[in-house]
Amino acid sequence: MQRFGVRTFWAQRRVCRRLGVPSLRPGPGTITGVALGRATELEPLNAIRHLPVGQSNGWYVWRGGQIPQDDDEFFSPVHIEHAKDHFPGLLPYLALPPGFGVILAPGYEDVWQDQGLLDP
Repeated sequence: MQRFGVRTFWAQRRVCRRLGVPSLRPGPGTITGVALGRATELEPLNAIRHLPVGQSNGWYVWRGGQIPQDDDEFFSPVHIEHAKDHFPGLLPYLALPPGFGVILAPGYEDVWQDQGLLDP
């Protein structure tokens, strides 16, 4: 709970309960892939969660449309403890298990499950 606080913990539980899935919070010190080259004001906020590997918690986060393909927009490693600095609106969703995706924009939420995200 210390990573984000009690309010975030309960928000994560509510999201997982609403969707009927087990909560799988990222472990402390784990790494999230974040497309830091994209402007923070771009909408929507996108995130997908693959299976965790090594220090990765499986989350990849970017702003704007398509998933980054260019080297200057590629994913950079960010410790989960810094998630609140880079994408605070996503915090309630970070306990979703691998295989989930999220799109957030003002007044818009799309959460889905894709078994293809679980393929190695």
